[in-house]
Amino acid sequence: MKKISFIALLIGAMGCTDLNEQILDETLTPSLSGDKQAADGIIAPVYGRMYDIFNHTNYFAIQEISTDEAILPYRGGTDWGDNGIYIAMHQHSYTSTDPNLGSTWTLINQGISRSVTAMAQLPTNGDSNAKTYLAEARGMRAFYSLLSLDLFGLVFTKEEEAATSVILRGNAAVEYIKADLLAAEAGLDANAGPGRLTPAAVWGLLARLHLNAAVYRDRYATNFSFASEDMDKVIMYTEKIIASGKYQLSADYFAIFGNANHDNKELIFAIDQRYDLAGSHNRLAYFSISGDQYPLPNYPNANGTDGPAITSDFYRTWVNAYTPTDPAAIDPRFYKQNLAIYTDPTATCVAADKFNINRGILRGQQYGLIKKNGAFVKCGDGTYQVGKLYDASRNKPNEEVNFTEQVDFGTYSNHPNGYRVEKYEFGRNSDSGRNKGDADIIILRLADVYLMHAEAKLRKGDAATALADVNTVRAARTVSAPAPALSSMNLDILFRERGFEFYWEMQRRTDMIRFGKYEGTWTEKNNSDVKKRIFPIPQTAIDAASNMPGYLVQNESY
Repeated sequence: MKKISFIALLIGAMGCTDLNEQILDETLTPSLSGDKQAADGIIAPVYGRMYDIFNHTNYFAIQEISTDEAILPYRGGTDWGDNGIYIAMHQHSYTSTDPNLGSTWTLINQGISRSVTAMAQLPTNGDSNAKTYLAEARGMRAFYSLLSLDLFGLVFTKEEEAATSVILRGNAAVEYIKADLLAAEAGLDANAGPGRLTPAAVWGLLARLHLNAAVYRDRYATNFSFASEDMDKVIMYTEKIIASGKYQLSADYFAIFGNANHDNKELIFAIDQRYDLAGSHNRLAYFSISGDQYPLPNYPNANGTDGPAITSDFYRTWVNAYTPTDPAAIDPRFYKQNLAIYTDPTATCVAADKFNINRGILRGQQYGLIKKNGAFVKCGDGTYQVGKLYDASRNKPNEEVNFTEQVDFGTYSNHPNGYRVEKYEFGRNSDSGRNKGDADIIILRLADVYLMHAEAKLRKGDAATALADVNTVRAARTVSAPAPALSSMNLDILFRERGFEFYWEMQRRTDMIRFGKYEGTWTEKNNSDVKKRIFPIPQTAIDAASNMPGYLVQNESY
């Protein structure tokens, strides 16, 4: 098989982005002269790319705006035009020059490259943690490779820093990732926090790999063939996690995404965003909400961006499931009220430490901090005034911030249109409001383990166990009244349930493809081309490999 320098592909991909990567010297330096410091300095960059991959315009945009869950219109003819890339993402007309695809490709491959570098350097390090770090580096190479396979349909492999890389696709890529995860498993620390790979995290990634293996092996199949052997592996790995007893479903659904979630026992693998860690951010918290919603009383310049809304199609799945009851009154995952003014018009003054914007799916008239002349208005006792919000930041002081169900690329594309999502809590320790998020960004949690187990059982014909798994998750949220138990289970109900549980968590595209929904029709999208199940390889990467004809072949239809 032909090979090419991995660095050339990275340089080519970086050429089309606005990335300003800080180049880290990953070799031993005088300031890192001890084995412990050196080992820490080697493994840290391996995890470091995750902050940037899992932000609002990279992985989130790819996994959510391409689906029936999220839409980002050119708001008011002034905001989020971005040369039409978010419209193209939603309508499945994305191209190889899309800058978000380019940056995501680059970041993933940098993660792989850093993992290989760590794997080369750690075996000669004498620190007691070096063997554990080596296993983590191998597992992280597999994790980044899984992202690459899912998004772009290929994986780059090499075992030594000086070697050239080999491209794997289809079943060869699946087997390569599986082998890396299995090789990493035994060396990992079972007691590490959710910000590091553990054996349970590897089991969860193996379950995810086997659950999607039918897609990865035959990307354009009319009907995916979910092998019984794969489903058995999903069942085995998910049952190992559950039986470990180390994790438990959170009674408070929104605590899973709160500022103290690092210690939430539902988290299995996450991006560590505890206070003051370099790279942490609030991008997933501020992306969707209004430019006139200010979540932090200490920061008058920290606001939303009027970014993506949920589609009416996705909203209607909630309504149709619970009619005639409002979803907010029956399912604790839909909405959490934190501001009393929504139900008590007299609650117009709130202390700074008590102020929290509402969470979940936000509908209708919004209330919050009132900003005038660059500062928030205060009540006579020094607390903060809360009232009806208007689009003052858009120079429309008489236009209410009133989120409506309808949103599209034409008539309903003004700033207030579309119900919004505030799932992750804003980090209160930020020094700007937007940086230094406190809530860990979730890669894998226990609810997903139960629902993967349910899906594997269901695909093997065991609807009763699948139903019990789903109802276990629904019944666990006991801080408020839990969602009522379901009485039956099939693939459509399970797909709907995954939407209710994991909305805005960057799983929707992968789920839609696996459930055969990605070629469907929804708000502003009717493209049914199965070739859009994977994204184009960035053109700059293709160009960088042009001296090796036939090596890096563009995905079909691009």
